[in-house]
Amino acid sequence: MDALAPEVLRCFRAIPMSIVRLEHVFKDYTLGEQKVQALKDISLNIEGGAFAAIAGPSGSGKSTLLNLIGCIDTPLAGKIFIDGHDTGGRTPDELADLRARTIGFIFQTFNLFPVLSAEENVEYPLLQLKEVGAAERRDRVSKYLAIVGLSRFARHRPNQLSGGQRQRVAIARALATQPKIILADEPTANLDHKTGEGILQLMKQINSNFKTTFVFSTHDARVMEMADWLVRIEDGQITGESAREQGRLDDHPYNSVQVGGSDRSETDGAQA
Repeated sequence: MDALAPEVLRCFRAIPMSIVRLEHVFKDYTLGEQKVQALKDISLNIEGGAFAAIAGPSGSGKSTLLNLIGCIDTPLAGKIFIDGHDTGGRTPDELADLRARTIGFIFQTFNLFPVLSAEENVEYPLLQLKEVGAAERRDRVSKYLAIVGLSRFARHRPNQLSGGQRQRVAIARALATQPKIILADEPTANLDHKTGEGILQLMKQINSNFKTTFVFSTHDARVMEMADWLVRIEDGQITGESAREQGRLDDHPYNSVQVGGSDRSETDGAQA
């Protein structure tokens, strides 16, 4: 077979690839004797490298949708593909393995272990990956704490850090497994305006430098404004989608680019 011409190869590389794909997904919950339809016939594509926001009011279904994308929950009907993998029919252990290797999570309440230091919290998900040895774990912890600007606070426990710094630790933890997708559930909800703005700018820089796909569940107007792909959801149904820019790359080059700069103690108000 003849080799493809370079201009043809460039065309293939330019085709955006879906890293998240949902096809006619439904999700119900039972509350007492009442059945609640949380999601109704959701079909959605999110390209690799996107900075995407799922926006809607409380109770709209956005967190349920994020949980399905994160393989935390399973749909009643429909198909979900994560990085090309069909999640249907997988055992809980198989879903956990896919989740551990492909998806990082950032929560509005940070979800850090209070008895562990910042570096130990970042290292924790790496302990689930048997192929990552101790030396590589140390290297990754050091690298990602530096990226979020917290190298000097590696030994601090969460109660010695400000809210913004705790969220930076959570971002470093999400990055440590080098996932292709990071899911962020209302990451600025518990932060003041200035700190929240800094966290969003940091995540946008990480998205730009590493091409990591970010998917937010939010009702924060700043997140919606910054997103290059916005999905609006209400009453369990997608009511609109809009793109800010096209033609994102689908590669995922983790490299040594420094994003966080210097430690952010002045901005985030570190406690002693």
